[in-house]
Amino acid sequence: MDGQVHLLKGEDGVAELVLDRPAKHNAVTPEMAAAIAAHAAAVDSDPAVRCLLLRGAGDRAFCSGTDLNALAAYPDTWAFRNRVEYSTSVRNMRKPVVVAMKGWALGGGFEMALAADIRVAGMSLKAGFPEVTRGWVGGGGASQMLPRLIGYGQAMRLLLTGENVGAEEARALGMVEILAEDAGHEEVARAVARRIAGFSPVATQSVKASVRMAMQAPLQAGLAYENEMNVLCFAAGDHLEGIRAFAEKREAAFKR
Repeated sequence: MDGQVHLLKGEDGVAELVLDRPAKHNAVTPEMAAAIAAHAAAVDSDPAVRCLLLRGAGDRAFCSGTDLNALAAYPDTWAFRNRVEYSTSVRNMRKPVVVAMKGWALGGGFEMALAADIRVAGMSLKAGFPEVTRGWVGGGGASQMLPRLIGYGQAMRLLLTGENVGAEEARALGMVEILAEDAGHEEVARAVARRIAGFSPVATQSVKASVRMAMQAPLQAGLAYENEMNVLCFAAGDHLEGIRAFAEKREAAFKR
C-alpha cells in the first residue's frame, strides 16, 4: 500500500497516530483518510487512551495535505462529495489531540492541525493553504477554523494569497502554541500529551467540549453549557481524588 497510518498505544494513556508516507510528504490518500477516521473513532472509544498525539513520519513534513493524484481519481463529483474528510474525523474527536509538526504542513495537513487542540511545531515548519493557487477552497475547515484562531484579516491573507509562513510567524499569529527545535519537537508534544493524560478524562473532555461550544454558541448559552459540564464532572466523582490529593499535598492519581 502506498502510505499507511499507524496507531501506537503506550502505557501512559497516550496514543500516537502516525502518518507514514514520508516519500510523498505524508500526503493523504483516500485509503489513509479512511484509516485516520477509523483510528480516531477507536481512540475515542478506548478508555485506556486519554490523549492522542498526531505526527508525521520522516524528516521533511508533517503532512502536505491531500494527494493531488488521488483527487483527480474520483470518478465523479458525488463520489468526491462523499469522501472521508480526515480533518473532520480529527476535529470531531471528544478526547484532547496534540499535534507535532515540522517541515511542510500544507492545505489539508494544516487543516488537521487546526482540528487538533494544541499545536507543537519544530523550527523548520512551513505552513500554508495553497488551495487557492490550484483553483479551489479547502474542504477540511481552514476557512472556518483559521479566522476563529487568528482573526479575519490574517486568515484572509493566508487563504487568498496561498503564501507560506515559518514557525516563528505561525507562533506570532497564533497558529501554533509551542515552538521547539526539530530534534525535540515530538518529545515536547509527548510531554504535553502525557500531562493531559494524567488528569481526569471527565475533566479534560469537559474542558474540550466547553471550549468548542464557546466557538459556536452565544455567550449565555456557552456559560450555561459550561455549568452543565462542571456539574457533570462533580457527578462523575473524580473531583474527590483531586480534593484528597490537595489535602495530602501530593499529585492526584485519577484511576478512571
